[in-house]
Amino acid sequence: MQISELQNEALELLKKLIETESFSGMEDKTASLLENWFREKDIPFYRHLNNVWATNKHYDKAKPTLLLNSHHDTVEPNDGYSRKPYEATVEDGRLYGLGSNDAGGCLVSLLATFTWFYEAEDLKYNLIFAGSAEEETNGKNGITSLLPVMPKIDVAIVGEPTLMDLAIAEKGLIVFDAVVKGTPSHAAHPNNDNAIYKTAKVLEWLEKFRFEKKSETLGEVKLTVTQINAGTQHNVVPAKVDLVIDVRVNDKYSNAEIDEILQKKAPVDEIKARSLRLNSSSIPKDHELVIAGMELGMKTYGSPTLSDQAMLKCPSLKLGPGDSKRSHSADEFIYVKEIEEGIEKYIKLLEKALN
Repeated sequence: MQISELQNEALELLKKLIETESFSGMEDKTASLLENWFREKDIPFYRHLNNVWATNKHYDKAKPTLLLNSHHDTVEPNDGYSRKPYEATVEDGRLYGLGSNDAGGCLVSLLATFTWFYEAEDLKYNLIFAGSAEEETNGKNGITSLLPVMPKIDVAIVGEPTLMDLAIAEKGLIVFDAVVKGTPSHAAHPNNDNAIYKTAKVLEWLEKFRFEKKSETLGEVKLTVTQINAGTQHNVVPAKVDLVIDVRVNDKYSNAEIDEILQKKAPVDEIKARSLRLNSSSIPKDHELVIAGMELGMKTYGSPTLSDQAMLKCPSLKLGPGDSKRSHSADEFIYVKEIEEGIEKYIKLLEKALN
């Protein structure tokens, strides 16, 4: 098979994926499209819930395993769309449609790359392709449920739009719910314990607070207050103010350490993490995958956005065609050329690393 043939087939598959609704938790039809690809290529595959995966033909338990992973779920289209989100159209070299950039282009490019190497013998690594579900919601039925089912993974390439540069580290995420308490009262009477006024000082502290350890690739831990809620009517001082705090964690801290620091220092009455499982992730800069990519002219950087990397316990690299800035945007698109070049670069990268 020629690379050009794989590129064309990958593009046609992406068009079908775009035209098939696949919100997180409802990806059964796009999972079936991935199954059809494997059937047409006569490649044995497995399906776990809405996750579809396969191993290379000459899989050898004695060898380390490289996972090629991307997701086939999407967010819901936002109100800013001027095009039909489920209509795959190509104009001026752009393929428009919901999920085209995040992360359909990466998904079909990795799938084409896996197919290219499927029958190859004497590879340094085993290959596993996994098209996963529920990435957009960090759902329990996505990659988290798939990892115990698949063979042990030693290293991973996670397909997300990076302009085919090497995201060698990714920030983790903790969402905190915090409470500032006060004394409820009628608005007409004096109140020196107004929860809303007290919150102003808390917000100032949260804005100025800095975590000490800075990462070479990911910079500082970023703390942002993203939601605030209080009160029910104009003449009642509320008993409390609820805050939501978004914390993006660099690779110098575990999520548990961030939680411990804020529990001790944050000037709030209550603070509780919703989950501590979405830790930062990275791959050593001297790993052969990174070196191979740099030899191909790919740049390295640290990514501020979260992906299925957070669920992996092995070194992982985020890499894929498309631009993260287009993700979740109205009239989402990916350049056809980006998919074609993505497949070529994935193949060249693995040729260096696998042989």
